[in-house]
Amino acid sequence: IHHSRFDRLIVLFTYADGVVRRGEVRRGEFGSRWRVGGQIAFAAPDRSAALVGLTIGFERLASYSLFRARLMPTRVADVTGSLVAAMIGGALTLLLVGTLYNLALAHAVRRQFIAWHGAWAACMLLWGMLWSQLALIAVPWVAGTLASQICTVLATLAVACATTSAITSLEPGLLPRRVRQAVLALGGAVALVGLYAATVLDGALEWLGPLLGVLIIANLIAVAACIALAWRRGSTEARDFALAWTPPMVTLALTQFYDMNALPFGGGSQIAILIASALQSVWLSIAITRRLARLRAERDAARAAQAELDMLARRDSLTGLFNRRGFIPIANAALHEAEQGGPALGLLLIDVDHFKSINDRFGHDIGDAVLRRIADRLRQWEGEICTAGRMGGEEFILAVRGLAIGPLTEFADRVRLGIAECDYADLLGEGGTVTVSIGITDANAAGTFQGLYRVADQALYEAKRNGRNRVASPATVRAPMPSADVA
Repeated sequence: IHHSRFDRLIVLFTYADGVVRRGEVRRGEFGSRWRVGGQIAFAAPDRSAALVGLTIGFERLASYSLFRARLMPTRVADVTGSLVAAMIGGALTLLLVGTLYNLALAHAVRRQFIAWHGAWAACMLLWGMLWSQLALIAVPWVAGTLASQICTVLATLAVACATTSAITSLEPGLLPRRVRQAVLALGGAVALVGLYAATVLDGALEWLGPLLGVLIIANLIAVAACIALAWRRGSTEARDFALAWTPPMVTLALTQFYDMNALPFGGGSQIAILIASALQSVWLSIAITRRLARLRAERDAARAAQAELDMLARRDSLTGLFNRRGFIPIANAALHEAEQGGPALGLLLIDVDHFKSINDRFGHDIGDAVLRRIADRLRQWEGEICTAGRMGGEEFILAVRGLAIGPLTEFADRVRLGIAECDYADLLGEGGTVTVSIGITDANAAGTFQGLYRVADQALYEAKRNGRNRVASPATVRAPMPSADVA
């Protein structure tokens, strides 16, 4: 017997010798007679006399039209019971996984429709636990009427959550606002009527059942129309929802027109809905995960592109070294570290000697090639303690960490010689040489990068005034020189 809303159920087995054996259950107290699949089993006692009669009686049965009972051999009942238990167990496991996964995913990515889908899966999980009576292991006192009432609430609430999940997954511009509101209101109406139906324990169920059926069919049609319209307008979410929701929507619709209880096991329509819902939860969870993975990949690609653009904006397009925008923040950070007791910071301001004559004699393209070659040579010194940049024109700069002014001067001279020793024959002809003048300073000379740059520029001016192709430090500066502005 499929459990329904009643106060007491009595079964009488009558035998040919006149003996009557009795069995009964009460609401909230099914004992050991409940079976997985929403059924109550009464086994006829085995006697030598033939069983000639079976009488079923109820106290306060809410609806005779919802009453379902079947006679079957014990062996068949055991086999079908095991089959039903396996199917229900598998479906509930999938729904449990879907519930936990979607709620966790909704919390992680803050997507509203995923949260509603998780709520739908939770409703279906609880409904399946109560309808199948597996919940009676933990809460046996809900058996019968209370479980049936809660199932009605959960089933109709699941329809409302599914409707909200489907509609909120679609971009607002895909559907008119009033259409969205109307479909959501229809889903809400299903939940409200279901809530009222759960409180009914009399003949009103005879008309509430058909009303709920009409509302559910109307809701399914409305949601399907919205998904189809959004899919036609190019919504990826609509396509995923259409494919995922087809099995449970078709199954739910069939239950309104076809009596699935004629299947070889009890609770046919409920089992069909439970299995279809479990498959839908898995399908949609996979679709959502793939969609979010694509969005994450697109986001990561966009971030990488932005990072590349930022890097390009901080690099000199001709030489590939840091430009002013890229170099100054690095130098400021190193200066701050030096002020906090970290490695000392020194600056080498490098200017190509007689660069204008190279451009005038060989052309600007050769001049650019010379600058690139110098940049390649400077790049060989780059590392953890040295950062190279081009400040503009023929002026380069090196930020060097960890060298006092003495070793810094020696390093600057090696840089000067290294640039002069480069081979420029392919650019300037045999015997063509390029030299540089270098002005240096350390962090003790000033407290800001602008101050350091000004001191190094003064030293550079002194190197040029003394004949070029040499290194000058603040100690060699003989008189205050004009300051250089640094943006």
